Amino acid sequence: MTSLNKGTRKVEVKLKWDPSPLGAPASDLDIIAATYQANDPHGSPAYLVHFGSRSPDGTITLNRDSVNGKGLGWDEVMTLELDRLSPSYARVVVGVAIQQTGGRMTFDDIAHPASLILTGYTELSKSDFSGVAGSTAATIAEFARHGSEEWEFHPTVRGFDADPEDFAQLMGSRPS
Repeated sequence: MTSLNKGTRKVEVKLKWDPSPLGAPASDLDIIAATYQANDPHGSPAYLVHFGSRSPDGTITLNRDSVNGKGLGWDEVMTLELDRLSPSYARVVVGVAIQQTGGRMTFDDIAHPASLILTGYTELSKSDFSGVAGSTAATIAEFARHGSEEWEFHPTVRGFDADPEDFAQLMGSRPS
């Protein structure tokens, strides 16, 4: 018998923050999604989706990108169509990295950062990053499937002290 539970199918990840004060370096935050193969769910990402790249199959897209937090409403928005991902992928981790071009910045240096994760109109998670205030990057969500087609959501706000490139390689690692 098959399950009637559809699991988490399509998700929207939103990110916002206020612009830096006048005269201060611009604060630039980026949503990053990393996909992991079923045979290596905590290894190196199979591929990354962020401001400069997209998923090869179009299942994960960055719909809105800001470099300074001056947008109205949500500054960055990413859509994940988990139900369309190939069965070869068993895990997707979503994180937020702060660009470090103007000097070291942590979430504590960013004015009013916030994330929101939705499936349809249902709120799965939200964060103000206060739990990782001293970090330069953080994971905010994990989606996993174990032998079935149903994706499960796991809220995972976990801080990292890494630049965006290093964070992209570390974000799917097991917590130490």
